[in-house]
Amino acid sequence: MAFTESTMLPLGSEAPPFALPDTVSGKIIRLADIASDKATVVMFICNHCPYVIHVNDEIIRVANEYIARGVAFVAISSNDVVNYPQDGPDKMKEHAEKLKYPFPYLYDESQNVARAFDAACTPDFYVFDKDLKLAYRGRLDDSRPSNGVALSGKDLRAALDALLAGQPVAEKQ
Repeated sequence: MAFTESTMLPLGSEAPPFALPDTVSGKIIRLADIASDKATVVMFICNHCPYVIHVNDEIIRVANEYIARGVAFVAISSNDVVNYPQDGPDKMKEHAEKLKYPFPYLYDESQNVARAFDAACTPDFYVFDKDLKLAYRGRLDDSRPSNGVALSGKDLRAALDALLAGQPVAEKQ
């Protein structure tokens, strides 16, 4: 597996709109329909990535905690199912139900949404403020598979805590 650095959609960018199928409900989900007046987290994840597998439980913990505080979460998979059949919509649905994702898990078959967000790898986290302006573009925390650092979600939590407190998010991301 190749290590891929994240790219950077400029801070302050407006959230690219999307309308994608939710693999669990079968409904089309639009960003405008789920955006929160507090903060909205858009995550690019997939089923097979070892980095996503490593952080899945913490993503769920953070989402459950902050959904209760009015933050919206959505996950998107943009993987090519020819190359990664385990990331197809049917497998995404099974995965989301098994893990009890508390957020929609959308399929970006064309990869146009991933390109609009400049998403380069998984997991990729984007936090938008109440006006859907990009406030944070970074990692969950500094834990990686086999680096021995415990999962905490500290970087994503810090960004969300700042927004919820009406404070600016740290520019170093």
